[in-house]
Amino acid sequence: MHACTVTTSFDCLHIWCTYYCHFDWTQVGKQVNPLINILSLKATASIMGRLDGKVIVLSAAAQGIGHAAALAFAKEGAQVTATDINGEKLKELNGIPGIKTKVVDVTKKDQVEALAKEHDHVDVLFNVAGFVHHGSILDCEETDWDFTMNVNIRSMYLMCKAFLPKMLEKKSGNIINMASVASSIKGVVNRCVYSTSKAAVIGLTKSIAADFIEKGIRCNCVCPGTVDTPSLRGRIQAQPDPEQAYKDFMARQKTGRMCTAEEVAHLCVYLASDESAYVTGTEQIIDGGWRL
Repeated sequence: MHACTVTTSFDCLHIWCTYYCHFDWTQVGKQVNPLINILSLKATASIMGRLDGKVIVLSAAAQGIGHAAALAFAKEGAQVTATDINGEKLKELNGIPGIKTKVVDVTKKDQVEALAKEHDHVDVLFNVAGFVHHGSILDCEETDWDFTMNVNIRSMYLMCKAFLPKMLEKKSGNIINMASVASSIKGVVNRCVYSTSKAAVIGLTKSIAADFIEKGIRCNCVCPGTVDTPSLRGRIQAQPDPEQAYKDFMARQKTGRMCTAEEVAHLCVYLASDESAYVTGTEQIIDGGWRL
């Protein structure tokens, strides 16, 4: 054996070629340059962001999935406009490179249209805002129904309608809507109006995808199972027996754990990137097998 000190991957290549292949190192320029070029390209690619140059607008970015997605988008090089109705929580994103924040109520048509006018173009629109009502149809008053539909589906209608025209001008655009496995995918106890609204999101997604597929527009929805977010924890604490409520949530997790907001954000990065250029009109399920 030959004693040596390896300091770089190039040293490893030198040692392997010299001692195991009897390689004439004087020919390195002729023999190894192609390999080094490939390694250089890979190194450069790893530094480049998957979303470099993309302009992304998203809602509900103050916490949970929206917050995680805003951070993930910016980390991959996107210019992100992160909106939320909660201005205080939204401030946590201030100062992060690639992110600017704006307080917007996406159920208000005038605020949504003003937001759209502020952008010359948007590459990706991510509609995240949502509300979870607990109960069956008998527990759902008309006010509960109207409020849930207003937040969960009407807000997406307003956002898509406001941002689509500029996407169509460019003949390029990408819309991601937040749906759920609790929808037309799976019937879930005590999620009547929520599941109904999320089934509507799936329908809206497929309709937009079908209507504008030949005009350069993609539209997909993300369908999570149970995600560990501040919203979920708040709903658990609001139950008469929070400890039992937590156990009930965990009992339906076939993987033995809940999904994280960051895991959903990783999927959203894929959908926002050119890696998913041939993907449209789909339900992207991330539920740990809950639907099975």
